Amino acid sequence: MTQNEVQNNREAGRYEVRTGAGMAFAEYRPAGGSVMFTHTEVPETLEGQGIGSELVKAALDDVKAQGKKVIPLCPFVAAYIGQHHEYLELVDPAQRGALGM
Repeated sequence: MTQNEVQNNREAGRYEVRTGAGMAFAEYRPAGGSVMFTHTEVPETLEGQGIGSELVKAALDDVKAQGKKVIPLCPFVAAYIGQHHEYLELVDPAQRGALGM
């Protein structure tokens, strides 16, 4: 997996990765002391290359650095956190059960 630059496009409310083959993004909304991830999209031309995982990892690292929590409404973000337990601390314990974590 190559390292692509992930940008937080605050105006659009999403983290973005731009490549020559397209742009992947993870949409979010601020929710008090949390960041609610609502949708992640990876173009077909980028699928299977780890771009989505790279994008979500960078977004979660940024949220963590801000000292905020995560509300993973997006199934891709929730699945990523479920597979990478180092990010479980970002999800409120009460929400973990509801999300199957």
